Amino acid sequence: MTANVLFAAGAEQWAIYRSPLLDALDRLGVAARVATDFPADEVDYIVYAPGSAVQDFTPFTRARAVLNLWAGVEKIVGNPTLRLPLARMVDHGLTQGMVEYVTGHVLRHHLGMDAHILHQDGVWRPDAPPLARDRRVSVLGLGALGAACAQMLVTLGFPVTGWSRRPKEIAGLRCLTGEDGLGQTLAEADILVLLLPLTPETEKLLDAARLAFLPRGAVIVNPGRGPLIDDDALIAALDSGALGHATLDVFRVEPLPPDHPFWGHPRVTVTPHIASETRPESAAEVIAENIRRGEAGEAFLHLVDPDAGY
Repeated sequence: MTANVLFAAGAEQWAIYRSPLLDALDRLGVAARVATDFPADEVDYIVYAPGSAVQDFTPFTRARAVLNLWAGVEKIVGNPTLRLPLARMVDHGLTQGMVEYVTGHVLRHHLGMDAHILHQDGVWRPDAPPLARDRRVSVLGLGALGAACAQMLVTLGFPVTGWSRRPKEIAGLRCLTGEDGLGQTLAEADILVLLLPLTPETEKLLDAARLAFLPRGAVIVNPGRGPLIDDDALIAALDSGALGHATLDVFRVEPLPPDHPFWGHPRVTVTPHIASETRPESAAEVIAENIRRGEAGEAFLHLVDPDAGY
């Protein structure tokens, strides 16, 4: 039987994903038709992205799963009409991109590279940074992305503490959980990396009270979700010198408005949501594998827990 796959992720994405997805299905031997328009009651799988025209899932009476193109699911998981299994995107291309971004910026702050770039003034400043073993890094969020980034930092010699909402055991990391664990993780972070999903429980997780746990001069790297941080509290902590710097890749409003105070702040680095990107070739492999699994009656990969929100 041939499966009908509705690509409900927009015309722009369809132009990019059509060939990689068809090729991936063909390699796996999956008989499937993929199109941007099917009668709702004939759809077996929905490939989805935030902003899709599909907002009401009740007409899709035959569908077996919604397969999200992005890692983040906060814009769909709360949809009251969604009663289908929802799979988020976990693919090696996205993970590798995030590892490279996080590692690069942690090393940038660890080595004090900004100071050398800014102070090309003829003054010899022979202050060597400490070794990685003497710079404590904490990672909030130990899902696929957080765990991969944390483990790479461990291989470079950094002592890494990870915090997650659910207990985790990951080789080479000290893993903490709970409110007390969060406080301890923050208190021991010379560099803090944020890779938590956005849920009602994690929005503004880093408010003024929790930012105050961080050691004076600590650095924040946030390639996770913008609303994890209270923007006003962050600016106040930077202005006071309590925090040394914030490198931010994600924001409450994107693109970041030109008049936002982050742009001109001397202790903020803005990057335009480039930390990691879903690559069509590798993402198509994940989507195709889940369709193969659905057709074979096997368990889907990377299913979202709707109660947890991720």
